Amino acid sequence: MNELTSKERFTRMFEHQEADRIPIIDSPWETTIERWHREGMPEDVSYVDYFGLDHVVHISVDNSPRFEERVVEETDEYSIRTTAWGATLKNWTHAASTPEFLDFRIVDRASWELAKDRMRPTGDRINWRWLEENYADWRKKGYWIEAGLWFGFDVTHSWIVGTERLLCALIENPDWCRDMFSHELETHLALLDMVWEAGYHFDSVKWPDDMGYKGTQFFSVQMYRDLIKPFHKRAIDWAHARGVKAHLHSCGDINPFVPELIEIGLDALNPLEVKAGMDPVHLKRTYGNDLVFHGGINAVFWNHPDQIKAEMERVVPVMKERGGYIFSSDHSVPSSVSLEDFRQIVNFAKELGTY
Repeated sequence: MNELTSKERFTRMFEHQEADRIPIIDSPWETTIERWHREGMPEDVSYVDYFGLDHVVHISVDNSPRFEERVVEETDEYSIRTTAWGATLKNWTHAASTPEFLDFRIVDRASWELAKDRMRPTGDRINWRWLEENYADWRKKGYWIEAGLWFGFDVTHSWIVGTERLLCALIENPDWCRDMFSHELETHLALLDMVWEAGYHFDSVKWPDDMGYKGTQFFSVQMYRDLIKPFHKRAIDWAHARGVKAHLHSCGDINPFVPELIEIGLDALNPLEVKAGMDPVHLKRTYGNDLVFHGGINAVFWNHPDQIKAEMERVVPVMKERGGYIFSSDHSVPSSVSLEDFRQIVNFAKELGTY
């Protein structure tokens, strides 16, 4: 088979058909990119082009309350800043990690109502110039174009109100949770409607909603059905009405939720976090006719050449059967992975993933 474009390759995977090879993508940490530059990757070349990965471009819009963003404190080691969602967070300057959330502006129904009133879908929340300058080139080069969504349990607990607060609210104030999830989503969909109606069409929508951690989930299946599943279904239905695929990123052990996601028509699931309890081979053999699987290559092994090679030999041949697989780590690429480590992984993925 002749070499396909990324769009052609992804399209075949989503149709559960074989391609020239499986798509290969990943998300290195910023500190990983810094390491690769030190080890010889040119500064003026993207890691996607340098390693010959598939091209995926992401359309983002802003559904936030647009609270003031400012730097509170900055040192050589860390920075503390406020976000457009009203959170105050701390990031380490030379180490990759999730932020430390120090404070939140949205803490109850009243403060949510103030934020909600600021979340209106207006055209200035879309980077029209960026789309005008790049969209035609993306299509010409055959890139896969995905649009992001920002709503749901994970976004709300981690970036908007705080984890403990939201977990308690799921039990004590479920209507508030529903209102937050709904307004986040509907604002975002209204903005993407503007993008779509302006002629900037995309191939998939993708959103993060981490619903599990190591060995279990943040809530029961029944609570998922009552409080979160309706909004996942709304996002999926919106995408399908436009001929667009729906792609969910959900870290942790979410095994009990997989049949629920299939029931509402989800097209693709990522990242299949092995260390948390997700088994990509089992998932493929059980649900491979229903879902495209993305990820599932244990990031713990990526800086151990013999172990990662053995893991890939075990997993990739099964995952690529009948299409329906996108290769990547089961989360992201940490800075422990050298330039040469990653080069060998990509080359081996191309070898194993060729049809």
